[in-house]
Amino acid sequence: MTEQIDTEIPEGPILSTLRARLRMLYLGTSARAIQFQITMAVVDLAIIIFFLLGPYFSAGRTYLIIDYAIAALIAFELGARALIASNLKRWLTRPMTWVDIAILATLLFPTQFSNFAFLRAFRIWSLGQSKVFTLLIKRAGYAEWEDIIRACINFLTFLFLVTGFVYTAFFYHVAGAEGFVDALYFTVATITTTGFGDITLPGTLGKLTSIVTMIFGISLFVRLAQAIVRPHKVVFPCPQCGLQRHDANAVHCKACGHVLNIPDEGN
Repeated sequence: MTEQIDTEIPEGPILSTLRARLRMLYLGTSARAIQFQITMAVVDLAIIIFFLLGPYFSAGRTYLIIDYAIAALIAFELGARALIASNLKRWLTRPMTWVDIAILATLLFPTQFSNFAFLRAFRIWSLGQSKVFTLLIKRAGYAEWEDIIRACINFLTFLFLVTGFVYTAFFYHVAGAEGFVDALYFTVATITTTGFGDITLPGTLGKLTSIVTMIFGISLFVRLAQAIVRPHKVVFPCPQCGLQRHDANAVHCKACGHVLNIPDEGN
């Protein structure tokens, strides 16, 4: 939902114009705004790839150059999002704000902190929950697959976040790709409750990580399975009882029997 600009805050014409343009790019649904938001999603993917490749060249000068360039980009985006926020206090309390701040800290001080750039996967998840994503799905002609695509994004985001955390906390300094493969293997085995036991996480942190992964992972896995096997439903509130979801070809509401007039494309 589009936020309203706080008109009580005095600002000059230049700042006002800049804020309006940034809000159009970050919150709008125009072709230019969608292109910008997709570009930012691609940037997030590039940051995640940088996180994965970090162990291969972390000792070189190139790593620090890319690291600080990404830090500058994230700092700029934090400033832009702070500028378009209608309520700065509310913006500061949002989880995504602190995620970006944590990522920025790990990039600015790479030798003191572990690399938590994998948290940028939250941005991919956020895009998948937005109205822009729904608009893109409908324009592409895959509206009936929206629930399945969202469930896949949710599951894959969680899978990567857990793998990234396990990799950073337990396997980040393992040479080559073996560390990430071990983290991914452990995460998949834990989410599916297979639990072969050949790879386990040491200590209390490892046990807590395994518990959280099992609880949330199996829930998302079941949700994905439900989205795949259940019939496609459309969001169309019943005028009488308010039931939100109905079969695409429904004539009457299943809850109250009210006649529905669900719009379609004439197919």
